[in-house]
Amino acid sequence: MPFADYKTALVTGASAGMGEAIVERLCQEGITVHAVARREEQLTALAARTGCIPHAIDVSDLAALTRLCKEIKVDILVNNAGVSRPGSILDADEEAIDTQVDVNLRAVLHLCRMLVPGMVERDCGHVINITSIAAIYNFNGNSIYHATKAGVHALSRQLRVDCYGKRVRITEICPGRVATDIFGNVMGDQEEGRRRFIDGFELPQAKDIADCVAFALSAPVAVNIGNIEITPTLQVPGGLSTMRPGDRA
Repeated sequence: MPFADYKTALVTGASAGMGEAIVERLCQEGITVHAVARREEQLTALAARTGCIPHAIDVSDLAALTRLCKEIKVDILVNNAGVSRPGSILDADEEAIDTQVDVNLRAVLHLCRMLVPGMVERDCGHVINITSIAAIYNFNGNSIYHATKAGVHALSRQLRVDCYGKRVRITEICPGRVATDIFGNVMGDQEEGRRRFIDGFELPQAKDIADCVAFALSAPVAVNIGNIEITPTLQVPGGLSTMRPGDRA
C-alpha cells in the first residue's frame, strides 16, 4: 500500500526526537499530519517548517484526545509519545506509575479504540506503535516502563487479530538506544544525559526510526511488517548475569 493510498496521519509525541522526525518524513511524502504533543512552542516551529497541523495536547487528557479524534479521519496512527522515570518498582512512587501508565499505555489504547474502527470500516489504515526493546527484553531499568511498553507490544499483536480480514496493517517498532533527548528528560539534566548515554557512542538517529516507519508504510498492500527491532550495531539487548549468594548487596 503506497503512500498515495493514505491521506491523513496522527502522530503523538511529535514535538521532538523520533516523533518530530516521523512528522517531517510523513509531510515529505504528502501526508496531512496532525502532530500531537504538549509543547506548543516546539509544535508551532515544527508546523512552520513542515506544514503539519499542530495540536498542543497532553495524551493523558482523554477529553482533548476525544474531541480531536471526532474531528478527523485518520489513515495512519503513530503512537510515539512516551515517558519514563528512573528506578525500579522497588522505589517507585505513585506519580511514576500513574504517569507512565497514562502516557505509554492508556493513551495508546484509547487512540486505537477511537481511530481503528474507522480504518476497519474503510478497509484501509495503518497503526504504528513505537515501543522499545524494553517491551521484549528484561534488563536493569525502569520496571514500570518495561511493563507499559510490554502492554503495547501485546496490543500490537492483538490488533492484528482484531483487524483480521481487513486491510488494516499493524507495525511495532522497537528501538534500542537512539540519540534523542529522552535520557536527559529522564535524568532531568540534558547535558548529563547526553554525556552518559549519547556522546562517544555510534547510535541510530531519530531519522533512522522515521525511515523504518516509511519503509513499513510503503510496503505493498499484501505485506504487513509486524515488528522491527532496531538497535545500535554495538548494542546487544540480552546477556546473562549470575551471582553467588555472598555477592548480594
